[in-house]
Amino acid sequence: MLKLYNTMSRSQEIFQPRSGGREVKMFTCGPSIYRRPHIGNYRTFLYEDVLVRYLEDLGYDVNRVINFTDVEDKVLREAEEQGKDIDVVTQSVARHFHEESAVLGIKLPPTIPSSSTSVDEAAEIIRILVDKRHAYWHEGDVFFDPLTFDGFGKLFRLDMVRWPKKKVRFRRDTYNGNRWNLGDFILWHGHRNGDLAVWDTEIGKGRPSWNVQDPAMILKHLGEQVDINCGGIDNIYRHHDYNIAIMEALSGKEYARFYLHGAHLIVDGKTMSKSRGNILYPEDVTGGGVGAHHLRYFLTSTYYRKRLNFTEQNLSRTMHELHALRADAARLVGKPESAAAVEGGRDDTRQAGRRGTRGLAGLETEELIDRLTADFEERMNDDLRLGEAAERVRVLIGELVRRKGRGQIGPEETRRIEQALRRIDSVMGVIFAE
Repeated sequence: MLKLYNTMSRSQEIFQPRSGGREVKMFTCGPSIYRRPHIGNYRTFLYEDVLVRYLEDLGYDVNRVINFTDVEDKVLREAEEQGKDIDVVTQSVARHFHEESAVLGIKLPPTIPSSSTSVDEAAEIIRILVDKRHAYWHEGDVFFDPLTFDGFGKLFRLDMVRWPKKKVRFRRDTYNGNRWNLGDFILWHGHRNGDLAVWDTEIGKGRPSWNVQDPAMILKHLGEQVDINCGGIDNIYRHHDYNIAIMEALSGKEYARFYLHGAHLIVDGKTMSKSRGNILYPEDVTGGGVGAHHLRYFLTSTYYRKRLNFTEQNLSRTMHELHALRADAARLVGKPESAAAVEGGRDDTRQAGRRGTRGLAGLETEELIDRLTADFEERMNDDLRLGEAAERVRVLIGELVRRKGRGQIGPEETRRIEQALRRIDSVMGVIFAE
């Protein structure tokens, strides 16, 4: 059974969809498209991709929504600084995201909704929250009062004893750093002269805040409840608790059953930042012998809840691991000559693929083949430990390569091995990638 670490309970739980059937509703926070996503962002999108792929491998029908945030303070500020229309800025970033996701093998839904396409839904949410007295108007804007929602901050486990006695309001969409804004958060920016983005809605002219944009898209495309809500670890501060408060105050129902959060990627031991000049994009890593499949494997092979340090040494190590896996897969079942030729002739990958095979000699070949998928599933069922799952597969196929060299692997065994490896690669996306 698949067990996932649920941030809400701080424990691993057996995954079951709310419906009890095969449909899984899943919301994953997409990029704010004021700037291009970097490889740290793609690490988050990739663990979510692995989750989708594995759920599908287990036979679930995943109804996933990933969104573009194209209406928030940062987008407006970026457009103003560049002297461009908002659409010019956001469409360029969205195009990059689609292209880079395709290169990295990220399976995206057919349609990605944007904040700007659900403004009416956001306005309706705000109207209802005001009617229910969870929200209120103040100087032309609308704020949510967390004290009206029992259990506010439950995902983060916020200590409400710290809440200020005096009314405090936070007007900005986002705030830098892992801090808690102890006070009321904004839902609606009322229209003011000079605003770059304004809509005329049932509650008046203005724009929805970032805090209500995700709930608007979730309600529009998935409904009041989902099975899984995913994001990066920084979303545990403010953002996801804001979403929970809005969704549950609106419906009176539990919003999500599972909350998953991926840890950060750092570069040479330091946080990526514009001031440090160490922000890396996919093209900064790939090239010169480093393929997109190498980057995908590097970003997914470390447990998603563990911080990942990007260094040349760490990248090289995971590349050798992947070389060994791909080279031995090629020897067993064949693959396009171009890919096999690059990796198949390396002595280091041959040796890496054979490490750990001691102790397998006494097993029947049929059992070894069966264990390919069984061992992979065992580690994946333990909260998506893909790196450990890949290592088990690598060891097993190393032993199968040895047996093939002794003439013990025939056509039927080869067919079964390929079937198993292609199923595994439907999740990993790197063994047979070009």
